[in-house]
Amino acid sequence: MEKLKFIDLFAGIGGIRLGFEDENTECVFSSEWDKFAQKTYEENFGEKPAGDITKIEAKDIPQHDILMAGFPCQPFSKIGKREGFKNATQGTLFFDVIRILDYHKPKAFLLENVSGILTIDNGKTIQTIMGALDEAGYNASYQVLNAADFGLPQNRRRVYFVGFLKELEVNFKYPVGDPYNRVPISSVLESNMDGYEISEHLQKSYLFKKDDGKPQIVDKNSDIQVNTLVATYHKIQRITGTFVRDGKTGLRLLSENECKALQGFPKDFKIPVSRTQMYRQFGNSVAVPVVKLIADEMKQNLRGAQNYSWSKQLTLHL
Repeated sequence: MEKLKFIDLFAGIGGIRLGFEDENTECVFSSEWDKFAQKTYEENFGEKPAGDITKIEAKDIPQHDILMAGFPCQPFSKIGKREGFKNATQGTLFFDVIRILDYHKPKAFLLENVSGILTIDNGKTIQTIMGALDEAGYNASYQVLNAADFGLPQNRRRVYFVGFLKELEVNFKYPVGDPYNRVPISSVLESNMDGYEISEHLQKSYLFKKDDGKPQIVDKNSDIQVNTLVATYHKIQRITGTFVRDGKTGLRLLSENECKALQGFPKDFKIPVSRTQMYRQFGNSVAVPVVKLIADEMKQNLRGAQNYSWSKQLTLHL
């Protein structure tokens, strides 16, 4: 079986690649501008991603079957009467996704972003995105999926965009999670962890300065899914943060292994950067099991479309 070739844009530490890559796929190009994320990516995949995608010509990117990108969310310009959707993305990093799709015409793409992108500018941003993908020649769709419905102990709602070249006539269906069979945070918590403590002074003066149920505190008895792990987790925010009842001061930050479990990364995934960078990287990454399920469906559709195409050609020749 010929391997499916893919590229990994805005790659971060490789979460989308982890969910997509298998023995029948090959990553032929990756791009990530952040030097710390590059270091983690190289440590785990044996290759250093190329830098700023805006400075890389489409012709210098290898031919590929699938484009994958966790593209950053930015506001787009207005769509003028004489302006196409592609032009409306100028000045945003999504434009680089479109220009590469336009040039290489891969069979399919998988994109990921925060669910808030659906409501930015009263829905005009998502209109621009879908319009640009349509103009590029793709049947595209999107779906918001919560990692908690797919076996991870974290509420993490993200929007996934999947598209196939229109000529392939693919009928893609997103995976369906199970909200009634969720994994509790207690199942992944470690005990007696040192080095992650939150000082008693910070607890009294900031975290528990109000009796409002904030922040979210979990322990071995917690039968819930925690708040979304964010890139600013290291700043110990009382409104959005989740902290563990454990350690020398009675309260600590999530450990490295706990962060991996929240995102579905394997325990042997290497973290060669500081703890601050580690939290940023996991907070910016993706829920690997969700990506894997989407990827499996995409691969099945692509192989089905390929078989159909061969069968069609054979029939025409006969």
